[in-house]
Amino acid sequence: MAASKKVKALLAGACGIGLLGALVFAYWPQPANQARYIEPSGQTLLAQGKTIYANNCASCHGAQLQGQANWRLRLANGRLPAPPHDVSGHTWHHPDQVLVDIIRNGLLPGVTAPPGYVSDMPAYKDVLSDHDIVAVLAYIKSSWPRQALDAQKQMTEQWQKQNQ
Repeated sequence: MAASKKVKALLAGACGIGLLGALVFAYWPQPANQARYIEPSGQTLLAQGKTIYANNCASCHGAQLQGQANWRLRLANGRLPAPPHDVSGHTWHHPDQVLVDIIRNGLLPGVTAPPGYVSDMPAYKDVLSDHDIVAVLAYIKSSWPRQALDAQKQMTEQWQKQNQ
């Protein structure tokens, strides 16, 4: 009978360790480029995102997410002006992982831009943390209507399935 109690105690301990491991895996902060869909919710996250956006993004993409004028027309130097991040732009046409990569590394020809593409979009990997990038994207996405959010979420989930 004492052996039976030891076996049960060992099994309970093993189950507890397994459960703890599963919880750590499920809730451990993931790098932003591996994050699940970024929900545009949570007042604290949105407030952080708004501040980070104002300090790092608004000078090019506009305080109201409106982008630069004539953002679809090339400038004299061949580059495109900064696009809007509201629903009138194309930000919502990209999965979260691509958006995170663009913010972190800038537009990279052959990776997040066509080969040979040149952009004024800087890399923010040395300026913004992964949490900051997620907060900015949550803030941007909070301005989109439900239809755009649903489409962008579907793209993000499809991207995740294809890139696991």
